[in-house]
Amino acid sequence: MASTRNSTVLKIMLKCNERVVRNGLLNNRKVIVKRMGYNIDWIIPYLRSPSRLWSFASTITVIAVGLFSKIVINPEIVGWLNKSKIFNLHIMSKALDERPKNTPIITVSNHHSCFDDPGLWGTLQVKHLIRPKVMRWSLAAHDICYTCAEHSYFFALGKCIPVIRGNGVYQDAVDFCIERLAKGEWVHIFPEGKVNVTKENMRLKWGVGRMIYEAPVTPIVIPIWHIGMDEVLPNDPPYILQFRKTMTFNYGKPIDFTETVKSLKDRKATDVEARKHITDMIQEALLKLKEETETLCNQTS
Repeated sequence: MASTRNSTVLKIMLKCNERVVRNGLLNNRKVIVKRMGYNIDWIIPYLRSPSRLWSFASTITVIAVGLFSKIVINPEIVGWLNKSKIFNLHIMSKALDERPKNTPIITVSNHHSCFDDPGLWGTLQVKHLIRPKVMRWSLAAHDICYTCAEHSYFFALGKCIPVIRGNGVYQDAVDFCIERLAKGEWVHIFPEGKVNVTKENMRLKWGVGRMIYEAPVTPIVIPIWHIGMDEVLPNDPPYILQFRKTMTFNYGKPIDFTETVKSLKDRKATDVEARKHITDMIQEALLKLKEETETLCNQTS
């Protein structure tokens, strides 16, 4: 049963990886993304008011995918699969276990492979992976992950939110994330907005700025940088998981936006100005974390 479930998970992720690379190669210019053939309008309303059956299926999906990622990523489980170097995991563990009640978390990271999420969470402790209410919500491109019913159910049950790239910061996916943050939950974002195949420094999307600025309680923001995930699931054919690779994960110091948000509101900054200012701060933090992680990777190689 577990083998069959993991096989299904793997097939869906690999199929989506092939699609995201193909789309990335064909769409280098800026375009307004239109809805694909499959209607996704039902998903976010369903996530807002899940049935008991949905909640049960989501629990199974989140746990299965989390443990699968743990097996692939974490050397403590089966070290012969891959080698992982994990730095400052205590920062994330403390945020998950000890943050004040109703205080939300936003994690932001670079995006180099379709296995980044769920792969990143293979670094977490098992006690977190088996508690779906603790685990993240994550934005997922609607034209990659939600093109058919099978994939849509899988990703939605896995707490992924369909975002329509090119539709701006005022769309249902971002609204839903702010609602989750208002409940003190955890949202993960790839602010580059796509798999960054070339690994160039990109201007981050402003959706994360809106979430932080409009959340009723300012979130704990934790930057993450990782290296080597694109070797585990390459962005080139045949798009299959590789083993005996080395990955590096580094959790950065939490960014406290409390005073920043207060200052922006006190001086009545425009929404655009506020989003840009907050996003620029995140970009600066990620670039510093990138340099730190590359140094750690080279020192321990």
